[in-house]
Amino acid sequence: MIIAIDGPSGAGKSTVAKAVAKKLGFSCLDTGAMYRAVAWRALQDGVPFDDDAALGQLARMHDIAFGHEPGDPAPKSVSIGGEDVTRAIRTAEIDRAVSPVSAAPSVREALVGQQRRIGRAGDYVVEGRDIGTVVFPEAEVKVFLTASDEERAHRRVRQNADRSIGSIDFDEVLADLRRRDEHDSSRATSPLRPADDAVRLDSTGRYIEEVIEDICSLALRARERADAAASTSTRSAETLADLMNDQEGSCR
Repeated sequence: MIIAIDGPSGAGKSTVAKAVAKKLGFSCLDTGAMYRAVAWRALQDGVPFDDDAALGQLARMHDIAFGHEPGDPAPKSVSIGGEDVTRAIRTAEIDRAVSPVSAAPSVREALVGQQRRIGRAGDYVVEGRDIGTVVFPEAEVKVFLTASDEERAHRRVRQNADRSIGSIDFDEVLADLRRRDEHDSSRATSPLRPADDAVRLDSTGRYIEEVIEDICSLALRARERADAAASTSTRSAETLADLMNDQEGSCR
């Protein structure tokens, strides 16, 4: 099963995805970290953000890997080309760089292929901005998670303070979030938007546990529907087989 969680920056996707994965016994894939890793590599190599071909080549050349601890579905580290960039990709500089890099069609093509190979290997909670619309349009559960601009900015400031990475200036963070929202929503390739069949959840002013429970409930109902459909299909196949056997017997 795939649970797709999309939404803008700061909506709580990563926190919710990790908690849902742990509660359901799924694995967790943070696609945003993959784009951040490519943005970091592009900055290090001096690759212009408007050079689609060069960015695509960079994304194809460098393997992105996640490090896990036993029993924890959420990745604890991320590396690109063998270099650990777990902390380096959470800076304000990367916050600003990731939008133009992730908008490059060749980068999205390279990373979407990797994301599909990973997700189809088992039960995954996958979070990003185009999971339910592009990467896994067949996902059994699709959620579009939002929150007010101000709430998202406050969360990002607290997160940056806890990590000692990135800006803790509220106005700067708020401006960056709004700038990225505009860029992500208006890009030509895989724009940020909810899938037509996504459940929209607004986390503004809500306890994170409530949002997690909502998504887990959606997943359990989806599993029940799939099991019921499989059972019906099995019964139909058995009935058809019985009819064919009866017909064969009457023809003898």
